[in-house]
Amino acid sequence: MIPLSVLDLVPVRESGTLSEAYSAAASLAQAAERCEYKRYWVAEHHAMEGIAGAAASVVLAHIGNATSTIRIGSGGIMLPNHNPFVIAEQFGTLAALFPGRIDLGLGRAPGAGPELQRALRKNLNQAAEYFPQDVTELRALFTGDIDLPVTATPGRGADVEMWMLGSSLFGAQLAAKLGMPYAFASHFAPDHLDAALEMYRRDFQPSEALEKPHAMAAMTIIAADTDEQAELIATSQLQAFVRLRTGSPGKLPPPIEYYRTSLPAQAQAMLAHIGQASAIGSPATVKANVEAFIKRTGADEIIVAGSTFDPEDRIRSLELTMDVLGG
Repeated sequence: MIPLSVLDLVPVRESGTLSEAYSAAASLAQAAERCEYKRYWVAEHHAMEGIAGAAASVVLAHIGNATSTIRIGSGGIMLPNHNPFVIAEQFGTLAALFPGRIDLGLGRAPGAGPELQRALRKNLNQAAEYFPQDVTELRALFTGDIDLPVTATPGRGADVEMWMLGSSLFGAQLAAKLGMPYAFASHFAPDHLDAALEMYRRDFQPSEALEKPHAMAAMTIIAADTDEQAELIATSQLQAFVRLRTGSPGKLPPPIEYYRTSLPAQAQAMLAHIGQASAIGSPATVKANVEAFIKRTGADEIIVAGSTFDPEDRIRSLELTMDVLGG
């Protein structure tokens, strides 16, 4: 079986607090480590009350202190929101604190409206145009392979595994050109997955960091003892997705029975569409769906997404998933 990893959005539950979300994230990372998942990633999101991972590098320091062996990293840092030098310092610090364990996944999507752009003091659409150059500069700040006028300390010489993230063909093309591992966000944007992986593998150019292409695909995976139980637990994630896509995001809601069938046809179609990269059900159902997805995509690694209202349900889901797929 290929390696399994974990993507955690660090959800904040309705009636819950940020402190509880960070505590649950540490417990989830510890469970992932016990179950021998390869990586634990958090994603940068801003101005969303239901997601607590805005300061991703700070959250990773918290997770690093709660664990000892699992790789930890960003899935991802949205580089247009930042400058390469500061990210080199942050992840150079993490690499010194947690040697041999740090991943840096980079995304191009600004993911911000005008108000957030003003708050960040950035023209994010313009910054996104410089993304390829910024990725090259950031790598050089770690490796020193390009003569730069300033040295990042921490940062220079840091053992950081850099990844390219994407949900379109752009990231695949850049990952191939730079010889980087590539992670596709198929759990919420499955449309271009097959074409992106084909392009990445076809055009891949070996680098000092990576000799051959390595592609990771994201899936929403929620396992429980029965299909019915898993479907109920998953309705928190489904509600959050529908609310986000309809312009009313908020904290993670509790499960609702028969949620899918209560939705209008358009919303049901939306959920069916993203369900192309999901496995929700009993261990047998999850196993069949994940194995079919791997056979179709040829993914080298799967990163498991999917928030649950009760943090213990997510831990149990990780345990069941690894039990049935980890052999």
